[in-house]
Amino acid sequence: METRAVILAGGAGSRLGILTTKRAKPAVPFGGKYRIIDFTLSNCVNSGIFNVMILAQYRPHSLIDHIGAGGPWDLNRDFTGGVRMYTPYKGRGASDWYVGTADAVQQNFRFIKNSSPDMVLILSGDHIYEMNYDVMITFHREYQADLTMATIAVPYTEASRFGVVEINKDHRVISFVEKPSNPPSNLVNMGVYIFNTSFLDQVLWEDHQKSSSSHDFGKDILPSLVKSDAKIYAYPYTGYWVDVGTIESYWKAHMDLLNEKPSINLNDRSWIIHARTEERPPARICSGAIITDSMITDGCEIAANANVDRSILSPGVKVDADAVIHESIILTDAHIESGAIIERAVIDKKVTIGNNARVGGIQIGEKPVITTIGKNSQIPARTIIMPGAIIDTDVIASDFSSNTVHSDDYIKTRRQPYEF
Repeated sequence: METRAVILAGGAGSRLGILTTKRAKPAVPFGGKYRIIDFTLSNCVNSGIFNVMILAQYRPHSLIDHIGAGGPWDLNRDFTGGVRMYTPYKGRGASDWYVGTADAVQQNFRFIKNSSPDMVLILSGDHIYEMNYDVMITFHREYQADLTMATIAVPYTEASRFGVVEINKDHRVISFVEKPSNPPSNLVNMGVYIFNTSFLDQVLWEDHQKSSSSHDFGKDILPSLVKSDAKIYAYPYTGYWVDVGTIESYWKAHMDLLNEKPSINLNDRSWIIHARTEERPPARICSGAIITDSMITDGCEIAANANVDRSILSPGVKVDADAVIHESIILTDAHIESGAIIERAVIDKKVTIGNNARVGGIQIGEKPVITTIGKNSQIPARTIIMPGAIIDTDVIASDFSSNTVHSDDYIKTRRQPYEF
């Protein structure tokens, strides 16, 4: 039976702050050499699904560049599937900006039906996890479900962030509530759905005709279906899964990769996370540099007496002599100059941290507070950026009114920012 995957990659990801100022959330770099969407795409091809549609909307440029023709994922195909990307368009009929996840699928449903799939696998492009969708498809067929949703148990303290599911002993969904203040269970919706194609077509069209609907799967479609006599089942997933929807969860997911037993084994050759990578030389680490529990990718240069501890450095990062990086994520082509100290921070691409500057820090006895520096920004020498402060994209020395930026400060450029 034919399955077509539809990846929802259109969200602005505003809770990720300055990381999504210039890119869609699925295009945000992750784990040194990857983008967030690489995990969902790799799950598809590793599960034997090569017919993939990506629905993008917000700032799709870097996502389009990254996906290209789909070669790194073996998705550069014409006759046996392949990857196609669709953005909102103006047509003679009812087409416009996507107003919800269900609306995004509805507007593109005629393209979904082109290959006559028996089932449609709907996925989020902004989650970090490894999952064999073929096992879930088998579950869906065995239970003769109209819709199967993947679910995972989370701590009760976190359940209110998600759609909360209640099931009976046969895995049938008997209740669904989107982001309740008092969750009735700790079983939550992962945003992974398998629909029978004809059933999905009917459901989307009925929702499309409801003027009161926000046309969203979590807010509208699922609660309505659970109340009907439709056969809705919950597939129990027990692996690692995280929605990197905030700076804190993004940072935490990176720290999970650095554990003695990492959350996801990126060295597992039976489940490769494919990515589009740049041609960079091997990393160069000079004599006297200290690297501890860290991931250093191609093209990085670590100078003598630099200290990198529990951190992830993306391609082309340059760390000068005597600089210290602790529990931080440094993205592509950033430059940490001599004597600078970086602690619990996320530094975006092409940022320069000046000599003897200090960014972030550790607050004893409290949960981690992450400091963020936006793309292309330049932090002057000897500047102190306190924990939790935010430096927007394209900030330069003249945008600072003091050499100390306090925890609740948000520094923006006074010039016209670059678009890319």
